[in-house]
Amino acid sequence: MYQFSGRLKTFSKALIFIGLIGIAFSFYNGSKKTLEDANHIIEAVHNDGHENGHAQVKDSHVEEMKHDDHASQDDDHVSKEIKAEPHNDDHAEHVLHQLQNRPWSAFYVALFFSLGLSLLVLTFYAIQRVALVGWSVVILRVMEAITANLLPTSIIMVVLLVASVMHLNHLFPWMAEGIFDPESDKYDAIIDGKSWWMNSTGFIVRSIAYLLIWNAYRFFIRKGSIKEDTANDSNKTYKNNYNMSVVFLFLFMITESMMSWDWIMGLDPHWFSTLFGWYVLATLLVSAITVIAFVTIYLRSKGAIPGVNDSHIHDLAKFMFGFSVFWTYLWFAQFMLIWYADIPEETTYFVARFTEYKLPFIGMVFMNFVFPILLLLNSDFKSKPWFVFIGGTVILIGHYIDIFVMIMPSTVGAQWSFGIPEISAIFFFVGLFIYTTFSAFARANPIAKGNPFLQESEHYHYYNIEHTGEGSGDHH
Repeated sequence: MYQFSGRLKTFSKALIFIGLIGIAFSFYNGSKKTLEDANHIIEAVHNDGHENGHAQVKDSHVEEMKHDDHASQDDDHVSKEIKAEPHNDDHAEHVLHQLQNRPWSAFYVALFFSLGLSLLVLTFYAIQRVALVGWSVVILRVMEAITANLLPTSIIMVVLLVASVMHLNHLFPWMAEGIFDPESDKYDAIIDGKSWWMNSTGFIVRSIAYLLIWNAYRFFIRKGSIKEDTANDSNKTYKNNYNMSVVFLFLFMITESMMSWDWIMGLDPHWFSTLFGWYVLATLLVSAITVIAFVTIYLRSKGAIPGVNDSHIHDLAKFMFGFSVFWTYLWFAQFMLIWYADIPEETTYFVARFTEYKLPFIGMVFMNFVFPILLLLNSDFKSKPWFVFIGGTVILIGHYIDIFVMIMPSTVGAQWSFGIPEISAIFFFVGLFIYTTFSAFARANPIAKGNPFLQESEHYHYYNIEHTGEGSGDHH
């Protein structure tokens, strides 16, 4: 049995503790932001001549009114000043909300990424069972251990979403007061037309349903998997686990798309993309397989899973490579179609990211496609753990930035940077991941001994047609 080392446990707790301190500081600092701070930012941007989007339209309108004031009578001057002030106040309030959103958004990016990759590890695990795959049996317990992170991140997600519904943050614009009220000056007819979906009750009920379905499968499949090791009729238990996985995959394909609409696309309530659910799935799936490879390489180095050989690492790297290409296909398909159609309500999504997030937006495309292609294209490199680790590190950073670019432009706009809120959130969830994953791995047999395909997995080797008898794996 694997023992969760005291050093690693202390390290994970230290990350959690440091992360919590940084998160608390970030929220405290964000709560101190005032309209005066927002006005300072507006004035600085105005003076630098770098206004864009909504802010530029509002400020130019105010300037026009001021210009008219100088050419009019005194009483008309006063009335126009009064009309101009609400526009300034609305803009300042919008910027203030962006400033206050930053700690929430930084936390949300790390939370969604951690929860999402844990979910996709669970999905990849279910696929192995449904496809009756033999090669991956020796790392099934690794996947099960990683999915232990799903429960705590799900609980945190519920708390954050409830806080959003209670107006403790301004992450979701459609939750603002007056959006659905035709008598309000903040009424939004477009969002009101989607009220059958975008309403607080439906949002929370759906979100809790997603999380319950995912966690229920994780709980029962983990229980069933351990039962396989000692069951008198292991084939019956294996079949039950198979049937359970089939149902989960069916429900997952529905709930994952709906989750993407609610939790990410809902941040841009005017915008939509018909393949967005697939795009989010792709970025999380690549990250999930990379994390499986990382944990497998680490546990193998500690002698905890002796059945794993270079061929298993090779296959994980092939999945990392293949799904990186799949992610790029979906990214280009979404971008190209929106760019070609040039419909304003669709192109605004990419305009904001090109103007305010150009470096991370372009950088993550390079990190998520060009780098994996160059690094993992060679078959021999896929068997080298240190090479997979280098490529995987870049992939994880790149897909974290992908989630960052999905969320931040909608919640903080131009008021973004990378500092204590983002780093502390990453520390917290990395620490939580390490603690939950290795604690779960230590609580069960590291090898699924009751699985009928175990022997096939233990003797699995890939056949390198160009280098027969060479390479780091054993060849037939």
